[in-house]
This record gives sequence, C-alpha cells and structure tokens, in this order.
Amino acid sequence: MNESSPVFLIDDDKDLLKATKQTLELAGFAVSAFPTAADALSALHASFAGVVVSDIRMPQMDGQRLFAHIKTFDADLPVILMTGHGDIPMAVQAIQNGVYDFIAKPFATDRLVQSVRRAAEKRRLVLENRALRQAAEQVQGDLPLIGQTPAIERLRHTLRQIADTDVDVLVTGETGSGKEVVASLLHRWSRRAKGNFVALNCGALPETVIESELFGHEPGAFTGAQKKRVGRIEHSSSGTLFLDEIESMPPAIQVQMLRVLEMREVTPLGTNEVRPVDLRVVAAAKVDLGDPGQRGDFREDLYYRLNVVTLSIPPLRERRDDIPLLFGYFAERAANRFKREVPAISVAVSRHLQQHDWPGNVRELSHFAERFVLGLEMAATSKPNEMPMTDARLPLPARVERYEAELIRETLSQNNGDVRRTIEALGIPRKTFYDKLQRHGIVRGDFAGFDGDERRSS
Repeated sequence: MNESSPVFLIDDDKDLLKATKQTLELAGFAVSAFPTAADALSALHASFAGVVVSDIRMPQMDGQRLFAHIKTFDADLPVILMTGHGDIPMAVQAIQNGVYDFIAKPFATDRLVQSVRRAAEKRRLVLENRALRQAAEQVQGDLPLIGQTPAIERLRHTLRQIADTDVDVLVTGETGSGKEVVASLLHRWSRRAKGNFVALNCGALPETVIESELFGHEPGAFTGAQKKRVGRIEHSSSGTLFLDEIESMPPAIQVQMLRVLEMREVTPLGTNEVRPVDLRVVAAAKVDLGDPGQRGDFREDLYYRLNVVTLSIPPLRERRDDIPLLFGYFAERAANRFKREVPAISVAVSRHLQQHDWPGNVRELSHFAERFVLGLEMAATSKPNEMPMTDARLPLPARVERYEAELIRETLSQNNGDVRRTIEALGIPRKTFYDKLQRHGIVRGDFAGFDGDERRSS
C-alpha cells in the first residue's frame, strides 16, 4: 500500500483536529485538515485518491450529511466517521448506508491508523479497477497492441511507418509476446487489408504436409491428392502471409521459400506452371536468427532476405507499466465472452500482476484474466493470512465478522504474533481474544514469532 495516500480530515474541534492530523501524518499519510464539512466538500472530486475522516457532530453540516453529499458523486470513496457520543444505532445505520468505518471517541491512535490504512488500500483498488475498465473501453479492434511504455510506443510508430509498404518483415520475441498481433496490424494498417491475412505455424506441420500447405498441389500430384488445392502462398496473394516459428521450417522448404521471396512466384506440386503472387511476408521467430548459435540449420541467405526490417517485441516483464492496461482489456473481453461481470480486483490479484514475471508473456496474462473473471484465480493468488476485501453485497453481520477477522490477523502480523501486544492493541480481554481466534479459524502459529512471544505473554 502507498503510505502517502491523501486523507481529508474534518473536525470542528481545533485541538482534536490538530492532534488527529499529527497522528495520521506520523503514520505516513498526506493529511489536509478542514474545520467544516463544506470546506472539505469544495475540495473533493470523484478522482480523489484517498480517504475522508470526519467527525459526526458538527454545526451546519454534520458527518452524515457530508457522507450523503459524497455518495452523490462517488459512492466508492471511503468515509470514516468519528463520534464522541457512542451512538450504536447511529453507527449501525451509518454502516448500512455505506460508511466504511465508525469510530467512537476516545479511540486508540492505532485503531484510527489501521482503519485509514485499510480504507486507503480499498480506495487504491477501486481506482485501479476503474482505470482498467476505462483502458478496456478505449481499446478498439480485436487485436490491439496495448501499451504506453516507450518500447510499445516506438513499436506502434514503426508499424505505422512501414505498414503501407511492401517490405518483408521479421518479427522476433518470446513465446506469447504478441508476434501475430504485430503481423495482423501490419496487414490491417496497410492497403493490403482488403486481401487475405494467411497465417501458418511452420513448427506445427511435418515436412510432407507443409510443402503442400504452402505451395498447393494439382490432382494426382501425390497419393491421396484427389483434387486441386490452392496453397497458403497463393491464397495470400494481394494480402499478407504470416509464417510463425519460421526457424522450424524444414531446410528443403527453406530453399523453395527463398525463391518465392526473390521471384514472387509459386509452382504448385504436380505442375510446371509458374504462378505470380503479390504478397508481403511477415515471418516470426522465437530465437535470434542473426546468431549462428541460435540459428541452427536455418539458411543464412533466407535470414538476410527476410531481415529487411526487423521488429523486436519486448517481453512483458520489461514493460510492467503496460500490465494493468492489458489485464483490463483481457478481463473485459473475457467477461463479454463468458457473459459475466468483471470482478473487483483484490489485493492478492493486484500483487500478482505487479510481482509475477509472466514467462508466457501476453498470452499468459490473457489466460490469467480469463480465470480471474471465472473466479478461479482468487484462491490461487491469495496468501493464507490474507482476507478478501469486504463484499458490499453481504449482510451487515457477515461484513462485521469478516472485518473483525481481518483486523485480528493484521494486528497479529504487525506484532509478530506477540499475544500480549496484540491483545493490548485490540483492547479486548485475553479470553475474548482466544474465543475470537477459534471462531474465525485463525491459527496463531501462522504468524512469525509466535512461540517465544506466547511464552512471554503467559
């Protein structure tokens, strides 16, 4: 969580306002203090990235009316209300209306700080979800090259520059990095867009089949060839031929492919007829064909014939700032496909997006987004001691129970499992503490320092 999250603090008691402001600033928050609710409202906006903490009993506009105003322009903005009157019915009503938390004065400073931290984390996730959805809405087409990092900006610029030329292109990049997306965009952004975009994975077909697939054949050209077949090369005439994993192309086919590139003509199997073709070739490789050690038996002259323009796609781990945009697009696409709503992103999923190395690149991220929409990634990415965010659709008692369990886990973690310090921070009797551990299924041994601290606190 970003400890510099902004906080709007409102209290008509000047001394308490100053003291609370200092408490939150010491905890790392950027606090703006206001003596009236009207002053705070004039500075608030829907994109506010923080938390509102307000007293309830104030002249002119009280905390509940402030919250009602905030709900009109952003119902997801966390509001924490404070009162010195211990009004339990008021607290219950406020929570039912959507107030994030209700704190009775006088309160322990840790109680307020922990509540603001949780609210700030919730706000961060809400804004992150909004940004993901906005990014998905702004994307046009089925195969976008999404990203705002300099490497992707340069790649898009280069594609625009060369798309309408007839130059052959070699695309390099790791598995799943989006090589076919690049090839498709070269086709769609060119005058060849009215022609066919024909893709062939050279590593997926045996040599006996790939020759016929590429060049076509006449009836009787070989056993089983009962009728004429137009090959991929001829079918892509006036369009674009995409050859994926070209490093896997058999050597004998490489020789024939070199002639196609040089002469722009094809001779189907079973005939001596030479047919001219008008095509652009986009080839993709997972290895560096310019390196003899990686090139293997791939022909050097074919490499140089293809290497007129080379485009390199960076792996996802080298453009992490693009991951939220990509994830938002894939999640929205998956939701439309599965006819489901996009779930709110959790702390665990957000952390996974930021920290995972994504060896499968964009393809792996796309599959992750699909599982996320189906609800299959929540358990896989959650940690044992981590609770999901409060679900606003749960009834109030269930929400209170979940909040209580989360608070106990967090306090145990902050105190390294020390029972005495945890009980003091929570302000509850020892017996009540152990009863709550049992009710919520919290295992003390899951927290660091449990053994020694438990003995000291006995």
